[in-house]
Amino acid sequence: MTAKEIIQHMESLQNDAQRRILIRFFKTAPGEYGEGDEFLGLKVPQTREVVRAVPKDFPLSEVPELLMSRWHEVRLCGLLILVSKFEKLATKRLANDASAIRSRDEILTLYLKYAEQANNWDLVDLSVHKILGHWLLLPSDLGDRDYKIKVLDELAQSPCLWKQRMSIVCSWKTSQQGDPSWCLRYAEIHLHHPHDLMHKAVGWMLREMGKRVSTDLLRDFLRQHAHEMPRTMLRYAIEKMSDEERQYWMKTPN
Repeated sequence: MTAKEIIQHMESLQNDAQRRILIRFFKTAPGEYGEGDEFLGLKVPQTREVVRAVPKDFPLSEVPELLMSRWHEVRLCGLLILVSKFEKLATKRLANDASAIRSRDEILTLYLKYAEQANNWDLVDLSVHKILGHWLLLPSDLGDRDYKIKVLDELAQSPCLWKQRMSIVCSWKTSQQGDPSWCLRYAEIHLHHPHDLMHKAVGWMLREMGKRVSTDLLRDFLRQHAHEMPRTMLRYAIEKMSDEERQYWMKTPN
């Protein structure tokens, strides 16, 4: 199986009615965040089905052709192939295996090289925590924690909205594994971001950190920053709290 064959197969599944729904849902009109994105009209389960049919030995060298596709769903397919390959190399048994470490680093490097091709929120959210987020928790030949911070800082400081989103949404995985530091660092960095999509992402990740690690840590963050948080970000962060506590935080002067 080649990338060309995957693309041809996915094009054969094109659904015009679903395509019209997706171009509205993902804000593809001029001036909107997904401006110009093109869709085949496939639902995510259909794309996942294609990924499941891809052989385990599908060459990494074929993935860039998928990531560079004009079609949103084909780019998603490429990203999910990388996720599948990474997860197979990230089991407890292989965490410290030298060959697996090299292969994970290769996948991570490819993912970052084509990061701008994950150019909508779903493409980021379905892939970044399972590749970049997981990589943060594992041994790497590329560098230590300081190097990993440098990688995320470069994403956070990029002019590309989707790279910025990667730097915070990757913390979904680190929070799941009990490490709040990545979420707290990049939530603070993006505190004054101008875009609503980042307000939602930061609030969501803070909520997940509170749920997975410590609600008290979330409260500490809110005590320091609730007064300067965009209201959407704050609402997302406190969504799982009691009505009484949500009302308390929402009354914080902004």
